[in-house]
Amino acid sequence: MTDDYQKQIVEALIFASDEPISENKIATIVEDLTPAKVKKIVEKLNSDYTKGKRAFFITTAAGGYRITTRQDLAPWIKKLFKGRIRPRLSQASLEALAIIVFKQPISRVEVDAIRGVNSGGVIKNLLERNLTSIAGRSSGPGKPLLYGTTKDFLRYLGINDLSELPKPKEIEEIMGKLDASEGVAENILAALTGVDPADEADGAEAVVAPENGDEDNSGKTDGSPQ
Repeated sequence: MTDDYQKQIVEALIFASDEPISENKIATIVEDLTPAKVKKIVEKLNSDYTKGKRAFFITTAAGGYRITTRQDLAPWIKKLFKGRIRPRLSQASLEALAIIVFKQPISRVEVDAIRGVNSGGVIKNLLERNLTSIAGRSSGPGKPLLYGTTKDFLRYLGINDLSELPKPKEIEEIMGKLDASEGVAENILAALTGVDPADEADGAEAVVAPENGDEDNSGKTDGSPQ
């Protein structure tokens, strides 16, 4: 198998995969390749794309590779999807998600304590959107469920793992805009980061959710996560 053909195979696998595909996964599919060789092939592909002024390139997210369009072409892509409204997370869901992101694994009771209200409804909503998942059970009284983020959450942010997590306000900037009044509450941002809200730049932005139906069911108890 020639090097050129190996490059075509890697490109095809990344293009066809419905989720970011890792170097290890590609190496298991193509027996002649190692993860290190896959990485070099991806670098060569991106070099080819740059030289050829292609409209896309290969990026890493959630521990794998995916093909992404160039950012400077975003205005035209937005026109393509104009009218397809992507629902945004409510302030309550955004707050709960931010707490889970930076405190995981964390129980619902602990989320409640930080927010000051019942978070069962919004956590259930985040579970349904696959932004969070059950990460186990606490060893404390009652052994409550613990929550953490998912690969879909990492993919949505465009990062490989939790070590690359941005600050709470940077997450808002990455995932879409809301009015300043709809951002994460300043006291919650301060609790998560240890930074005085007055020292942070103004202009909160918010998470764009992948599915419909985001409502703040803070007071909901029936069917809510523990």
